Amino acid sequence: MIMRLFMFILVLGGASFEVTSNRLSQYEVIEKDYMNWVKQKSSFKHSLFGKPKNKLKPCLTIRVNKKPSLAEFATVKKAISSIPVVNHCRVVISIGAGIYREKIEIPATMAYITIVGAGADKTVIEWDDTADKMGQSGHSLGTYGSATFAINSPYFIAKNITFKNKAPLPPSGALGKQAVALRISADAAAFIGCKFIGAQDTLYDHIGRHYFKHCYIQGSVDFIFGNGLSLYKHCHLHAVTNSYGALTAQKRESMLEETGFSFVKCKVTGSGALYLGRAWGVFSRVVFVYTYMDKIITPRGWYDWGDKNREM
Repeated sequence: MIMRLFMFILVLGGASFEVTSNRLSQYEVIEKDYMNWVKQKSSFKHSLFGKPKNKLKPCLTIRVNKKPSLAEFATVKKAISSIPVVNHCRVVISIGAGIYREKIEIPATMAYITIVGAGADKTVIEWDDTADKMGQSGHSLGTYGSATFAINSPYFIAKNITFKNKAPLPPSGALGKQAVALRISADAAAFIGCKFIGAQDTLYDHIGRHYFKHCYIQGSVDFIFGNGLSLYKHCHLHAVTNSYGALTAQKRESMLEETGFSFVKCKVTGSGALYLGRAWGVFSRVVFVYTYMDKIITPRGWYDWGDKNREM
């Protein structure tokens, strides 16, 4: 049984938004492809998001390296802190190989940040918070606050880097063990060649228009979740669960919302039994197009979150 406004599509029609040019680098092509997609989505007259005003040409490059002699900063957090709180130009932070054990949050006014690693297998930002952990306020962090890397500013780009939450895989039915690797809570963001590693609630695709290409996303339950309007192209989605899990939990609450997750030419692998999604919102919307799936998907496909009103 398929959830209301969930879709499983085998054929994709309509215009292509790919950009190709012999004079552009691979990443310039991907970035232009991404901007074309964002501009096309802005034509839908979103109430929350206006026409994108991205800036791809950098005005400053900052280097981060575990060896201080090779860069301006030894930590990612210090590099980000060096950028003006209200930022108006594209700043590239080039991060050398290594494991950076840091918890990072980019404020809403610090737009146009690009994070570039030495390779997703070489550059890792990791932390291990869970939703039930107590924060400095004396209250639990919650899912929102558990993120290793959180982005609140628009026009963010990440390339060739891993975002990881090291919290262990929770037992079935455990409470408060949501552990976000990355949270994106802003518009017009792109992730290219990145890895997102975690267990429950790995990637919080919270709000905004987001573009993921050639990414690897690993988790157990609801490991891609939120209410973003997001396109995932050529991504590898890998489940790590010994029992039942869910790939997505999309939170579209109204037929008037234009949010949803689209997976195009992706691959789903892993262990356990996996739902394609759980209907977190009454009108949850997820699309899979030309996507390979291992024999781990439950025949039912979708779960209604215990609410029959979320079924067609």
